[in-house]
Amino acid sequence: MIAKEDRFRIFTWHVHGSYLFYLSQGPFEIFIPVKPDGGEGYYGRGNTFPFGANVKEIPTEDVKELDFDLVLYQSARNYQKDQYEILTAAQRKLPCIFLEHNTPHGSAVNTRHWVDDPDVLLVHVTHFNRLMWNNHQTPTTVIPHGVVDYGVPYKGTLQKGLVVINHLEQRGRTLGWDIYRDVKKTIPVDLAGMGNGKDGIGEVLHPQLPLFRSYYRFLFHPVRHTSLALAVCEAMMHGIPVVGLATTELVTVIENGKNGFIHTDPEYLKEKMISLLEDPALAKTIGAAGQETARRLFDIDTFIGRWMDVFETALLKKRTLKSSFLQG
Repeated sequence: MIAKEDRFRIFTWHVHGSYLFYLSQGPFEIFIPVKPDGGEGYYGRGNTFPFGANVKEIPTEDVKELDFDLVLYQSARNYQKDQYEILTAAQRKLPCIFLEHNTPHGSAVNTRHWVDDPDVLLVHVTHFNRLMWNNHQTPTTVIPHGVVDYGVPYKGTLQKGLVVINHLEQRGRTLGWDIYRDVKKTIPVDLAGMGNGKDGIGEVLHPQLPLFRSYYRFLFHPVRHTSLALAVCEAMMHGIPVVGLATTELVTVIENGKNGFIHTDPEYLKEKMISLLEDPALAKTIGAAGQETARRLFDIDTFIGRWMDVFETALLKKRTLKSSFLQG
């Protein structure tokens, strides 16, 4: 394991705030570019997440003057456009990793990933992601999510469900906008998150979310096709029962009726939501079982350890190739 005083210096973009926050729990120096007018990947630390001092904002014009150990790409724009605008040729030759957060937006099984390079490691956040993408010749690995247990006890005193998704209407059927609206006709559920307009209660900042969430009876996840949402992992770690569609990676995490409720029939899920609303003891039992699962699957130390292994392997591979070239 790398010594704390020799922390990896990682350059990346602020693409997925929650994920960046959990990654920053490791012994890494993380550098993110910032522009005065912001823009995708360039709005810096922001005010939503309580980043530590190891997450450092760098004006884009200064990026080329700094030394990094690795470059972590997190979007097609990062990989296809941004790197050529703000990194030097030498920086672009550093060990590089592409972190894929999402399932394919096009065909569920035939979409070719934009990275097609045997020298780039493609990290997927779920096994489902890796299974669905056509990864061609790019080497891949999976690092499951890791989240923090904030120690806020689950109360469940509010007889409502909670949905935590940003811009749900804009993201449409893929994220289950129609299912949410149908459920809301008969089941009391609140929608939290940015960009939900009159249908939502607004954004709840990450530091306030654990206490806010603790009063709700259950978390509802209406998503048809996506990666395993961090909101689900966080709720399970909190001891809040999760009700969701039996799709994508969620079927490997929740065992129906034991540590949550999943099904492809929304009517079945409505019945289970009513059961949770009418039976607080059932909600606590299901939530506690889900918490045990989360502690096993989403342990933050395990998550950081897996990233450490990936970073060390990438650096070692680069040094080995360089040594072989010089000796040859």
